[in-house]
Amino acid sequence: MNSKQGQTDYGRKLAQPMLLGNPSHLKHFIALDQRLLGFDPGTKTIGLALSDTTLKVATPLLTINRGKFKDDVEKIRKIAEDNKIGGFVIGLPINMDGSEGPRCQSIRQFQKNLEEQFDLPMCFWDERLSTAAVTKTLLEADTSRKRRKEVVDKMAAAYILQGALDVM
Repeated sequence: MNSKQGQTDYGRKLAQPMLLGNPSHLKHFIALDQRLLGFDPGTKTIGLALSDTTLKVATPLLTINRGKFKDDVEKIRKIAEDNKIGGFVIGLPINMDGSEGPRCQSIRQFQKNLEEQFDLPMCFWDERLSTAAVTKTLLEADTSRKRRKEVVDKMAAAYILQGALDVM
């Protein structure tokens, strides 16, 4: 148990929550039967994706409609417990020129808030054009506008997570 928050820990106990600079380091902090959870955090929704336990394949999981952070965390906690999550990969919306704008600041704060709730290693992954790439794929598959709206965020989370897995 995490004495600070009285919550269950996953994977190797960290001396303090850890934001890693390189996703390839994540695999050194999770058990062999654990997965990574990928995030595509937006202003209205959070897309989520799961890796397999071999850390090779990302699969879209679901989209959470954002509410109070406390409520969002409880949903994420349930997912983490149910799926043996050992770490998080969070999409960071870097500008096309490589600079960070206000959305990056918001995502960095989101990560800090997660860090206060979960004793898990985390890293950011450049999510430039992830939603555009997923939308293009869905359009090419002749997916209806309604269906695209339903799946784009969780598919973008899988795209983000897959990028990080490929680096591993």
